[in-house]
Parts: sequence; structure tokens; C-alpha cells
Amino acid sequence: MKRFRRHGQESQRDRLKQELFQFNKTVEHGFPHQPSALGYSPSLQLLAIGTRSGAIKLYGAPGVEFMGLHDENAAVTQVHFLPHQVELVTLLDDNSLHMWTLKAHKGLSELLEIGRFTLTGPPGAPPSVTRVTAVLAHSSGELLLLGTEGGHVFIVEVPGFRELEERNISLDQVASSVPDDYIGRRNLEHVETLQENPVDPNQVVIGYGRGLMVIWNLEKQQAIQHIPATQQLESMWWTEDGGHLLSSHSDGSYCRWMEKSDIPYGEEPTAISKIIQLPTEKGPPFLLFSGGMPRASYGDRHCITVIHSKTHVALDFTSRIIDFFAIRGGPQHTGDPSALVVLVEEELVVIDLQTEGWPVIQTPYLVPLHSSAITCSHHVSAIPLKLWERVLAAGDLQSKHYSKEPWPITGGQNLAPDPPQRDLLLTGHEDGTVRFWDASGVCLCPMYKLSTSGVFHTDADPNDNMNQGTEGEWPPFRKVGCFDPYSDDPRLGVQKIHLCKYSGYLAVAGTAGQILMLELNDEAAEHTVEAKVVDLLQGQEGFRWKGHTQLDVREEPVLFPPGFQPFTLVQCQPPAVVTALTLHSEWKLVAFGTSHGFGLYDYQQWNNVLVKCTLNPSDQLAMEGPLSRVKSIKKSLRQSFRRIRRSRVSLRKHHVNNAAKLQDANARLEAELAEMELAPVQRKIEARSSDDSFTGLVRTIYFADTFLSDSSHNTPSLWAGTNGGCVFAYMLRLPAAERRTDELVTAQPAKEIQLMHRAPVVGIVVLDGHGAPLPEPLEVAHDLARSPDMQGSHHLVVISEEQFKVFTLPKVSAKMKLKLTAVDGSRVRRVGVAWFGSSRSEDYGESGLVVLTNQGDVHVVSLPTVKMQVHYPCVRREDVSGIASCVFTKHGQGFYLISPSEFERFSLSARYLVEPRCLVEVPFRTGSATQQSAARRVMEHALLNDESEYRETEL
Repeated sequence: MKRFRRHGQESQRDRLKQELFQFNKTVEHGFPHQPSALGYSPSLQLLAIGTRSGAIKLYGAPGVEFMGLHDENAAVTQVHFLPHQVELVTLLDDNSLHMWTLKAHKGLSELLEIGRFTLTGPPGAPPSVTRVTAVLAHSSGELLLLGTEGGHVFIVEVPGFRELEERNISLDQVASSVPDDYIGRRNLEHVETLQENPVDPNQVVIGYGRGLMVIWNLEKQQAIQHIPATQQLESMWWTEDGGHLLSSHSDGSYCRWMEKSDIPYGEEPTAISKIIQLPTEKGPPFLLFSGGMPRASYGDRHCITVIHSKTHVALDFTSRIIDFFAIRGGPQHTGDPSALVVLVEEELVVIDLQTEGWPVIQTPYLVPLHSSAITCSHHVSAIPLKLWERVLAAGDLQSKHYSKEPWPITGGQNLAPDPPQRDLLLTGHEDGTVRFWDASGVCLCPMYKLSTSGVFHTDADPNDNMNQGTEGEWPPFRKVGCFDPYSDDPRLGVQKIHLCKYSGYLAVAGTAGQILMLELNDEAAEHTVEAKVVDLLQGQEGFRWKGHTQLDVREEPVLFPPGFQPFTLVQCQPPAVVTALTLHSEWKLVAFGTSHGFGLYDYQQWNNVLVKCTLNPSDQLAMEGPLSRVKSIKKSLRQSFRRIRRSRVSLRKHHVNNAAKLQDANARLEAELAEMELAPVQRKIEARSSDDSFTGLVRTIYFADTFLSDSSHNTPSLWAGTNGGCVFAYMLRLPAAERRTDELVTAQPAKEIQLMHRAPVVGIVVLDGHGAPLPEPLEVAHDLARSPDMQGSHHLVVISEEQFKVFTLPKVSAKMKLKLTAVDGSRVRRVGVAWFGSSRSEDYGESGLVVLTNQGDVHVVSLPTVKMQVHYPCVRREDVSGIASCVFTKHGQGFYLISPSEFERFSLSARYLVEPRCLVEVPFRTGSATQQSAARRVMEHALLNDESEYRETEL
């Protein structure tokens, strides 16, 4: 009977777990890492980006997002949508072609791979014969023309990838028709580009690397015209009326055949890699091209030139240009150009071509999170509307230079329900900024940017303002884009953030021991920020700090714009990285820790309440500072970046290789830094001796109103956990509210716990009489949480890297524990408290600990019983940087960096799920009946000929 009951209880618990927990990786936020190809469908109004890792991502209206991943570990080199269809073709650098479709299923579209194909040449033919270098998706929607390195053009039927051998255009066919006087006829080289005549789908132009362009009749299978350019060909463009061809070349020239040739910037320019020309209804056309800069002086600039009427601008981008296209207005997308969309290596930039001055349109997605390297993250759930609106208003004032035009990419329908609450993700950056993101839905939208650097004198060089255009300069540069990874002073780096959503107070802690307290102000204000120094060594002798110096605070008043404004600053000595931070806005206290100790600061009275040194006499490493090991390398890296910025002579390819190497080096250093800060020493599973390095480093700090002296009197308290497995508890005495400004807050030591296994303490939680985590400060006062139970016994949960241990309060006697490391060898790297609501019952839910281990697994541990509920693989164990960057939300979701520029969002909750839900429908076919008929006849003709039933017809 007992066995039956236990089995029934277990199955009931399993059903309950299914109602509470469900693991999903839901959406990737930010900018794709290492983009390599760009595509656009005017009929679908969808943008496609391929990456070097083989990902393909589609974006439409905000919230409309799709992602696919090629099985092959190869870079996407080209992306082409089939005209007026929901299919697209990708070409990888392993020479394979892949067909994707947006398939509707239960009212939602999903991106699926439906075919793959690789050209095969005749037996014994060299690989160059079939290596694809150019792709043309024919307007019929049913043919692909594939130009190759060997100079051939293969014609393939899609979506089935059937090669129409009788229609192929061989190099011999083309070469035999080339005029004798063309100097390059013996070696035309590869097919660089293929273009279709916009008014006659039966004609295509084949552009060869050596410069020759051949207009070919697909129906008659013969050359109509030869255009014998002598310079290396980079790109071609057929004007909309079909009357002219434009070509751009490696010598920095472009030519409008058969009229004129022009080298716009002279002085041995770089290649013009792409050129397009678009007509306007009432005036001259828009001419756009990339490259062509004078090599000696501006060869390392990444520019797109836009010329219209008398306006001529060289848009100067922040990183290498991958590709670009123009969007046209009007119901059929055939009107005047409305926007220029540019994909560069580190961001997407959209230029409004309708508004005077051609301003940038702010992107609602694909925002470069890494415009300065991300150093930490902080998530705040359920933001009150008033705070939300005030942050938005401060952000709007920062966005006045952006265009007022709406986002021009509008494809698909976003069918996701409105987010149930307003969520903020705050990211701290290496340049001392904190960026606020709307993380409520699928799009991670920028809201507001806070800069802390204005408080300090920094190492920034005022003359190091590169790439800014001056009046009368030629070329007429205009800097666009916001990617700027060059932090001039690494001490500004933000390491910890804590925002109180109820009071609007914000604490920001940095790399050089600085803790800034800020509050939200809707008006600009000018004032000085006074620094309060905290000596964490407390007179300990024999220690000499070898790390960086502190930042110098400006003594003169600083003008702060509307938004979060600093009003006081705590400076730790030694100025080591701040490793722990928490804020209690109800008590007006902020607590912080470093590798030397922890402190408590009263930001209402600007007074140090408590300073505790945790330094072990053997902790000599702590005096070097976590940054010192890589400081010299980071410094030389930063100098290398500056040298590259100032360089004016590097070749484009050379520059790209250098940038890629430096980027990889920087990523490795960031990962090493993250590992150092979060796991300073590789530890063994068995108990550690007290002489391990960094034992005094404070890993976690926590406020609680609980029982410390006896079981009948609760008191405010402060808890701190260290790398050496030690927990310190202090009782705080707060004056009554009416005397709060006059009397001092005091602190006295109450408890000290030394864990036997001495593993680092990474989390502390106090549970009330019902076993529930204590509410956040001011949460009860705002009627958003019930008051904690003060009748029953409170419990202390101490989370170390190796186990979860529950103690009774106030006696601090061990009650139960759950071992992690001893069982599977993994260690806790990140921990949070989350509420899991049932997916079936609106009224039921449970609190639990959410844990990420060094193996990359996420676990949910029950409270107060500390039993393992579920666990899922989440992050690759080799991805040290990703594990270090993870942040949990209060409702069972999480974010971690999958690259320097992208967050992966995941969910453990069966109730709360943020994921794209969108639909893309097959577009209505537009265009003239004659054009459609001609395209159809091209296709029919190709099929008839393939079956040897061809008879000559004329269009």
C-alpha cells in the first residue's frame, strides 16, 4: 500500500513538473556574429542575413523573425530570394546550394530547408569548372543561373535543383563569339556577376572577371552584344528601363555604357565593389556605389557614396561593408528610393533617402549590443508604467538625430500576443555606459543610454576623433553607425548594476572600485559628484596594491542630461574590480564587495556604515588585481586598435584580415577575463585549504529582514559570502523614519559561518515562515507581493559552487543540503530565484532556485526542500564567456551571450514564453502582363528544349 501511494505521489509530482517547467531556446537578440551575406525580397519585404557559421536569419516587421542553420559548417556567401515566392537560395563556401522555404503550419510560418544541390562537372574536370561564383534568381521564379570560376553558366530548375544541361552556357560558346580585337579573349576568367534585363527576361548579361560583359539571349542561346571593358570587373547594374548597363571596376572607376567612364575620387582609388542606379519620378536618378576611395589617404575607409542631383555624400561606416540594397517606395515598390540598407561587419545601418540630410533610421532589431564590449547584465521584471515612461522619455531626447520615418522593412505579420509585462535588460559596457533595452518581447529594442564617464577625468585623447567630416572635405565623408569598441580607459568598465524599479534608484559599479549612486531626473541638472573613499584594507600591513589606479573624479560641476544622474560616489581602496553589489532603496543603503572586503554605504546621509576586510594574509594575488594579468596585453591590443584607426595605407584585404585577428584576440581575452573574475582559481572537488588564492574575494552580498539574535525579534541584516566559503552576517539598526536623516545607521557583527568544504559562496537567500524567498525592497509597500511570514521559522539557504545548504535561523544550525559537485563534478556558476507559474492553473506556482553550472547545464532546485526538480543542457561547456554572461529573470527565463553581439534567450517556465510567432504569405504577383508572359515563356522554352522538343520562337 505504501509503495502504491509513493508511486502515485511520484507520478503526480511528474505531472506537476510538466505544468511548471519546460525548456526552450526561444529567440536570439542582437546582431548576428560575423555576417557574410545579405539578401532582400521586395515582394515579401523580408531581409535575409547569412553568417560565417552557416546561420541564415530572416527579418521583416518588428517581431517577424526566422532562423535556420545549415548542417554544413560552412560560411554563407550569397543569399537570393526567388522573385514573388516564399523560397530563397543560399550558397555556401563549400560550393553547396540550399533551398529554403517559409512553410505555413497551424497558422504560423516556419523556415525549413527543402533541398540541397552541388554542381557536378564532367569526369576529370577541375573543381573550378563547377565552383559557383555568381547566382541569378530569374524573374520567372523557376530558374537559377549559376556562373562559375571556370567561366561557365549552368542553368538549374528550382525548387527541385534539376540541371537543364541543354541550356547551359559554356565558356567556349562565349569565347568563340568574342571579337578578335578584344585583348582578354584568351582568358575571360571567372563569372563575376549575372544580371537580368529588367524589361526583357530573355536577356541576361554575363560579366567576366577580366572585364568582358556579354549580353546573352536565353531563348536563341547566342550572344547579342559584347561590351569589352579592359579593367577587372567588380559589379554590374542594368538600369530599370533596360537601356543602359553600369559597370564598376577594380581601378576605382565606373562606366555607363556606352556613354562615359568616371573615376569619382581619383588618386589610385580602391575598387568599386558594387554599383546601383535607381530612377526617380521627377528628377535625376540616385547613384550608389561602395569603395572607390583614394588608396593612399583613405584606403582603409568603409564607404558607400550616394549621389543625387547636387547632393554627394560618402557615407563612412564603422566596419567592413558586406553588402547593401535600396528599398523603393510606392505600392508596387517601384517608386522613388526611400531607404538605403547597409550590412556592415558589426551592424546594420538604414539611411532615410526621403528626408533632407539623409538621416539614419533607428533599427528596432539587429542593434549592435557590442557597440562597446558588454561587461555585465542585469534584468528587471515587471517595470511600473511610470518608470517605464520616464526612461523612454529620456531615451527619446537622445534619439532626436534619427529620422522620423517608420521602419521600412515591413514583411510578414507578427502574431505573438502582447507581452504580459514590461521587462528591462540593462547591459554594462567597457566604455562606462549602461544601456537600457526593452526585453518584453521578441525584439530587444534600445530605450536609453547612460554614460558614467562624464563624472571622471579619463585617458581619452580629445584629438582621437577619427572619421569626422569637415566642411569642404573631399571625399565628402559623413560618419554613420554606432559601433565603437575602442574604450580609451578600461577602468570605466561597468562590472555590476542594480536598479530599484520602485524608487528609480540605480547603483553602477566599475572596474576601478567605483560605485555610483544615481537617481532618475526628468530635467537636466548641473552639480558636482562627491566621492567617499572606503579603505577596505582596514590598516592591514604588508600589502601593496599593484593594480590600476582609481579614476579621478571631476572637481568642477558637470552638466547631466535628463535621465539617470549620479549624486554620490563610493571609491574603494584598493581600487579593485567590484565583484558584488546590492541595493536596498527602502533602507537607502547600498552594499558592495571586492577581492579585499565589503562595505555598506548610507546614500541618504552619504556615510560609510560598515567596512570589513576579508583579505587572507596569504592572498597576495588579490593585491595584483584581477585585471593585472592581462592588463599589459589589453593595453597593447588597445594601442593596436588605435594604430589601425590612424592607419591610412593598409590595403582592404590586409585590413580585413588584421581586424579579424584582433577581434578573435579580443574575444579570447574577454573570455579569459570573465573566467578570472568568476573562477579565479581552478579548484578541486575536495575541501580546500585556507591558503588558496582569492579566498577573501566577495562573491555575493544580500539584505534581509530576518531573525538573527533571537526567534522573536526580526531585524534588518546584511549578509556577505566569500570565495573561501565564509558567510558574514551583520545586524543593522535603522533609525525610525522621522529620525532617518538625523541619526546614523549602525551595523554590528552577528554571525560568521565557515563552510567545511570552503567552496566559494555564490548565493544567499533567506526564506520566510512559509518557505518563500523574502520579497524585494518596496515590493510589499507597492502591493505587488504579500508580506513575508514572520511567525514561523526563517531559513538561510547558502549556495556554494559545490552544494546547497539550508540552515535554521537564528541558531544557524544545518538542516539539509544538496550536493552537486560530489555527484556529477559540476560547479555552480550562476544562481537566481524564480517563480514558476503553472501552465494549467492560473493560481498555482512555486519558487525555485535556477542554477547554471560550469558544464553549461541549467537546474531548477525546489525551495525550501532543496531537491533537484529538472535539469537541461543549455550552454556549451567550452563556452566560458557565455556561461559567465548568463543572467536569470524572476519568471524562469534567462539570457546569455552566444557571441560578443548576440544574446540567446531561453525559458525554463511552462507559462512564460517569449518567442517569434509570425506568418508570411505568398505575395500577389505584380508587374506587367507582357513581362510575366515573357518570363513564363523563357521557362517553358527551357523545359521544352531540355526534352529535345525545342522549336525556334521569337519573343
